[in-house]
Amino acid sequence: MDKVALDFKIKKFEFLTTSELYDILQLRAEVFVVEQDCVYQDVDGKDQDAVHVMGYKNEKLVAYTRIFGPGVYFENASIGRVVVQENERAHTYGYDLMNTSIEAVERYYDETTIKISAQTYLKRFYNNLGFKEVGEGYLEDGIPHIGMLKN
Repeated sequence: MDKVALDFKIKKFEFLTTSELYDILQLRAEVFVVEQDCVYQDVDGKDQDAVHVMGYKNEKLVAYTRIFGPGVYFENASIGRVVVQENERAHTYGYDLMNTSIEAVERYYDETTIKISAQTYLKRFYNNLGFKEVGEGYLEDGIPHIGMLKN
């Protein structure tokens, strides 16, 4: 079966519809809380400061990130809550999502240096997108992570 291109919507928090916000929170909980069996506070008060990158397939949200300008989450601009629905990962949507998010950071914040807190097992994926490891690994919500930077 051919890969269907995702339709991306990029919005600041105040422009999200109630349905879009619900779909975002549902997808994040489905993957980060249920699939990864990680109990943590996903609704962290930072969504209001983020620009939200939403990837739709056949009008269903299947991929998502939130992006921040410098000084909000890290000293540098950042991308977080990177998520692709489990049954859609075989289509390499993660690359489409991250490339769209990197472009959105440049467009919204005029920044090309981006820091992320990556789950360690995804290091190679982020390396392929130009991110390099910085510092030592650490546990975040019980999951091994590493800081990564793209210049």
